[in-house]
Amino acid sequence: MPNIAHADYIAGLAKGLAVLESFDTERQRLNATLAAQRAGITRAAARRHLLTLAHLGYLESDGQYFWLAPKVLRLSGSYLASARLPRTVQPTLTRLAVQTGLSCSVVVLDGPEVIIVARSATSEQPERRLAHGLHLGSRLPAHATSTGRVLLASLDDEALEQWLRQHPLPRLTAHTVTSAQHLLSLLYGVRQQDYCLAREEHELGVHAIAVPLRNPLGHTLAALNVVCAPQRMPAEAMLRDLLPLLQEAARDLRPML
Repeated sequence: MPNIAHADYIAGLAKGLAVLESFDTERQRLNATLAAQRAGITRAAARRHLLTLAHLGYLESDGQYFWLAPKVLRLSGSYLASARLPRTVQPTLTRLAVQTGLSCSVVVLDGPEVIIVARSATSEQPERRLAHGLHLGSRLPAHATSTGRVLLASLDDEALEQWLRQHPLPRLTAHTVTSAQHLLSLLYGVRQQDYCLAREEHELGVHAIAVPLRNPLGHTLAALNVVCAPQRMPAEAMLRDLLPLLQEAARDLRPML
């Protein structure tokens, strides 16, 4: 995130966006009190921002509670239409889906989470796709996902230690690593092997393997992964059969990133 001079910082815009980001799958409807708590602003300010966003068409309301309106999709739609990364990787994701019959994604790091910015269509059964619960724009905890660990491992030591100090490591399944020291040790291993295999740490019944996507200068821009149920393919088979495909795809993409 670039630095900005105090005189150039528009606090009102920042607060409005904080209110907009307060809506998620856990809290789909917010009143002024809840929005204020989530955005870290006063109730009066939250109310004004909610009313303004509703007036502009980004929220709908019943007079007390507010919820996201379809107009917010303009923001994500504009990103997907104009951003270079999703357009560049999509043909590769489609090819991987055909080769493996599995779901493949490209994600970027955003604070404590990773965001899916490109995703393949697959021939998986609908109930399996829903169980994975993933779609474009999905946000997943970085510490418990293969892609998140690949991206965290790409940070320098100072940035990585700062990330670990700033963000908690909540337990999502019985397999989730919640110790900062343990996670740090695992991330050092990811650096050495240049891939990550995560086993049921974010969601039970889901294994995922990820590799970094680097540009020609060697900077990691994103992570590429494939997701599989352990009963379909054990971890050892994923390393043997899927990892080489991901590594080849990353090499092919590098000159284009």
